[in-house]
Amino acid sequence: MSKIVVLAEKPSVGRDIARVLGCTKKGNGYLEGSKYIVTWALGHLVTLADPETYDDKYKTWRMEDLPMLPTDLRLVVIKKTGKQFSAVKTQLTRNDVSEIVIATDAGREGELVARWILEKVRVKKPINRLWISSVTDKAIRDGFQNLKPGENYINLYESAVARSEADWYVGLNATRALTTRHNAQLSSGRVQTPTLAMIAIKEQEIKEFKPRKFYGLEAKTDKGFKLVWQDDKNNSRMFSKEKADALLGELKKEAAKVVQIDKNHKKKFAPQLYDLTELQRDANRIFNYSGKQTLSIMQKLYEQHKVLTYPRTDSRVITTDIVPTLKDRVKACGVDEYSKAAAKVLKKDLKLSKAVVDNAKVSDHHAIIPTEQAVILTDLDDRERKIYDLVVKRFLAVLSDPHEFEQTTITASIGIERFVAKGKVIKQQGWKEIYNNTNDDEDRDDQQLPVINKGDVFTGVRISLTEGETKPPERFTEGALLQAMENPVRYMSSDEKHLATTINKTGGIGTVATRADVIEKLFNNMYMEQKGKYIYLTSTGRQLLDLVPEDLRSPALTAQWEKKLALIAEGKLKKGKFIAEIKDYTKEAVNEIKNSDEKFKHDNMTGTKCPNCGKLMLEINNKHGRKLVCQDRSCGAKKNIAKQTNARCPNCHKRLELRGEGEGQMFTCKCGHREKLSTFNARKQKEKKHKVSKQDVNKYMKKQDDGFTNNALAEALAKLKK
Repeated sequence: MSKIVVLAEKPSVGRDIARVLGCTKKGNGYLEGSKYIVTWALGHLVTLADPETYDDKYKTWRMEDLPMLPTDLRLVVIKKTGKQFSAVKTQLTRNDVSEIVIATDAGREGELVARWILEKVRVKKPINRLWISSVTDKAIRDGFQNLKPGENYINLYESAVARSEADWYVGLNATRALTTRHNAQLSSGRVQTPTLAMIAIKEQEIKEFKPRKFYGLEAKTDKGFKLVWQDDKNNSRMFSKEKADALLGELKKEAAKVVQIDKNHKKKFAPQLYDLTELQRDANRIFNYSGKQTLSIMQKLYEQHKVLTYPRTDSRVITTDIVPTLKDRVKACGVDEYSKAAAKVLKKDLKLSKAVVDNAKVSDHHAIIPTEQAVILTDLDDRERKIYDLVVKRFLAVLSDPHEFEQTTITASIGIERFVAKGKVIKQQGWKEIYNNTNDDEDRDDQQLPVINKGDVFTGVRISLTEGETKPPERFTEGALLQAMENPVRYMSSDEKHLATTINKTGGIGTVATRADVIEKLFNNMYMEQKGKYIYLTSTGRQLLDLVPEDLRSPALTAQWEKKLALIAEGKLKKGKFIAEIKDYTKEAVNEIKNSDEKFKHDNMTGTKCPNCGKLMLEINNKHGRKLVCQDRSCGAKKNIAKQTNARCPNCHKRLELRGEGEGQMFTCKCGHREKLSTFNARKQKEKKHKVSKQDVNKYMKKQDDGFTNNALAEALAKLKK
């Protein structure tokens, strides 16, 4: 009997699929059943070959060899995961296998993971596609009953290959050109460079910002509420101190007469469901998690615990086919603190607007929501619990009743000037009850208003001058930067604004799956740094922006690429035509870098001379410690200054740095503690001699137990047994 190979993206997903399909026989990198063989990748097992694969001359980085434009890019097996590739290949090429099911992540990158493996193995067997948004048993069973033909996704694969090849041509050539032209380790790419540029624009706005003082008038009544001055355009700020003082003098002894009372019944609906970017923003704002941390936690909640749907989504709505499952999902997550809100939702007849259900606004995956699998909250660690809490509360809020209130606006005249007071009476807490009725920023101006009628006059009103200062734009936090990457239109120049629709349609620069990695890379390359929660450009990052071609600094390039990649995915543009354009652009970019007059200045130059070539050395800091490297890349000399160790200071217990070389190596601590390596080793040996082993502790405890064998309670229990 012929069998079907199912190719998953990760071992955890592979094991889940195998369990549902009844594949219990364990093999080397696969699980087998009577009908199916489930095997898995480990993310990408195959990638594009490095430049030196095409020509030995590319082993050395030289400007005269650029641009590197091989006719066809080759695929190679990633050495690190080569063993798993062999295991997958063995299963795919078995004689008794007649069909393949691609079960990698349902998206452009997931398609690439599987198809590159199939291409490298050179297997030509019929393909079907499993396309699911969660890995619960039910979702897997339903997915296998509704497998899609593999040919439906060939254009998606072509689009993924085009994106990858374009990044190879532009990214590798620009990086080599910058590095060889300026003799410094510099890298550039169509996502990381515009991201840096947005930070630079924000820093320029802050630098150019000039604070202005503003003034206002506040009138306190004897009824316990206050009125605020407003002009005919509803502005409550004046930028002239003279005008504010003059008004204060004119109105000081005037009474306040109520001329208008407006009462409006208002409804406020819950914010939309989470996509990955919005979730990363909230997790960064509330818990200070990085984008990468949030994605990693979400991945565990999706794959391991199976309580949330697919994380890498840019949709904030669900599709109509999910609606019948909503109450099952509410039951699954409606435990403990969520039970009250869940019970209310379960009693409702759900009528959902297009802000919640809209097939047209779902790309590969719907918004992040709970699965139908019951959650056991005690199985989640603290971080998983926090992210799960955000998603479940948002899910229940969207399905709950709106928040309803009556907004009262009182307009009073003092002299000929207009003063306003606002108050709110809550009619129904609705979804806000889920968030324990926490106050919004917009509620700040609202106050408790007494019963007031039109025509009421208040005498003895105390009018005072208020003042403040305009604040500069806030620096980027990681959450705010993620949002800017998703919607970078305001950071585009005026002549690029015509691409705004395109970039909004394509979801900004980068993808929900890659943005957190791009930010991490910019930190690791020391192009930007974090101080507290805010992000700052480093000197290297600022210089890089001056050195790269202008096109690479703008989100417009990505907008144009993504527009064309979308056309390839729809079958409306040939991949070859797009790659030909990319090669032409690569030539232009390399020539621009080659002919640039800009100079790169190292900001980490030391006074230490290289022992090999005599040039001054650079100090490099990373998570492993600090070292000196020769500024001349062709020399390549390196020397360790200090290495971060796991040894702890005996005084403050912080991690120690190991400095120096050979006999003179010494541990140092920020608290001032210094200790030779030889002294440290001797101290550790001495401590080891006096250290009590677990075995000794167990022996001692047993002896202690023996002393209690004949106590009064034991005797009484013994009598009872008789």
